[in-house]
Amino acid sequence: MALNKPFHRGPRLPFKKKEAEHHINQFIRAQEVRLVGDNVEQGVYPLKEALAIAQDLELDLVEISPNANPPVCKVTDYNKFIYEQKKKLKEIKNNAKQTVIKEIRFGPNTDDHDFEFKLKHAIKFLESGEKVRAYVHFKGRAIVYKEQGEILLLRFAQALEEVGKVEQLPKLEGKRMFLTVAPKAGKK
Repeated sequence: MALNKPFHRGPRLPFKKKEAEHHINQFIRAQEVRLVGDNVEQGVYPLKEALAIAQDLELDLVEISPNANPPVCKVTDYNKFIYEQKKKLKEIKNNAKQTVIKEIRFGPNTDDHDFEFKLKHAIKFLESGEKVRAYVHFKGRAIVYKEQGEILLLRFAQALEEVGKVEQLPKLEGKRMFLTVAPKAGKK
């Protein structure tokens, strides 16, 4: 028995609008505010007077520092203010240095030629300012050679002493033993 009724999920909840990040205009609770902004005489004003000044300029009164005594309010266009803040945050985020961690993998029985080859790569990474995370991966029953793996990582750290400093000594996590080396300060 097929019914030709559309599928109904139940009552739809209204979209909740995101609350403003700052108190603006009539939502400011302080009695007195310190007024700042362009084309405004800076100083401490009663809230009603500050709102009147903002209204005369056809702008918003935005509380930018609510914890100050009295709170600091800026006379500005709120949408423009939010746009500029997002722009500043994006610029700060873009200028923040990302730390890059390069991984180098060893086996517990890595021979000298492979060790030297990987050591050269690690030196290159550290000289370019990147961290190096070396690890020995133990497959199957190779975990019985964990002392050998630790010796290998300590030898690796000792070889990198001139260009880097050890952040974390060899540590066994599951089937891997890790060692972290950071570039020395001043080496870029």
